[in-house]
Amino acid sequence: METLIDSPVTFTQHAVGEISRLMNENGFDKTTNLRIGVKGGGCSGLSYILGFDAKMEGDEQYEFEGLPFIMNPAHGIYLMGMEIDWQDGLNARGFTFKNPNASKTCGCGTSFAV
Repeated sequence: METLIDSPVTFTQHAVGEISRLMNENGFDKTTNLRIGVKGGGCSGLSYILGFDAKMEGDEQYEFEGLPFIMNPAHGIYLMGMEIDWQDGLNARGFTFKNPNASKTCGCGTSFAV
């Protein structure tokens, strides 16, 4: 049995609801996991990863209010304390990231610098 570690990120209720909705859609690949992370690139230097992916060696398993997700532990220094939200407004629709570790963010909200 795997040990779950305290979640390095949090999700708003809107984000939990939208991710749960996606995971319960017909045709969803139940062999995948929700992955949160970062990758190089974007207009500010690093971009967020939020998607469904296979678990890789070294990934750690987390859970936030019943929502399981995986993350490479090396990404924790960039993401610790981040809040993920889901916006469903007329002008903005999608996931947003409030990251206390970001020294600079871009206008699109998916890229940041530390």
